[in-house]
Formats: sequence, structure tokens, C-alpha cells
Amino acid sequence: MTPQEFQQLEAIGLNLFFAGVFFLIGMAIRDVLNTANVPFFGKVTVWAVLTFGCLGFVMKGVIQFFWTAT
Repeated sequence: MTPQEFQQLEAIGLNLFFAGVFFLIGMAIRDVLNTANVPFFGKVTVWAVLTFGCLGFVMKGVIQFFWTAT
């Protein structure tokens, strides 16, 4: 395996790891929100923050991809 292939595999694995972490965080937050009987506005706020955090991570990856491609 060449160093470039290894670096590409490492990047893919890291992205999958972070996707899994976001999924597990979402499941934990869902469980806490349902257990604590949080009002609707609180649930919307928590999910919005989680969504924007995830989108920020995705946008960072997209910007990084285009930055290194040029």
C-alpha cells in the first residue's frame, strides 16, 4: 500500500468515525430529551444546535477537499 493510499484510507476511516460519533451523540441526546420530558422548544433548540454542529463538520470537510484539490 502506497503512502497516498494509506492517507486516503485514514481520511475515510476518520470521517466514518466522526459520523458514528455524531450518530451516538444524537441517540444519547434523544434518550435524555425523552427521559427528562423536555418541552418542545427545548427539543428544537437542542436538535438545531446538534444539526448545525454536524453541518459545520461536513462543510469543513468539503472546504478542505476543495482547498487541497486546487
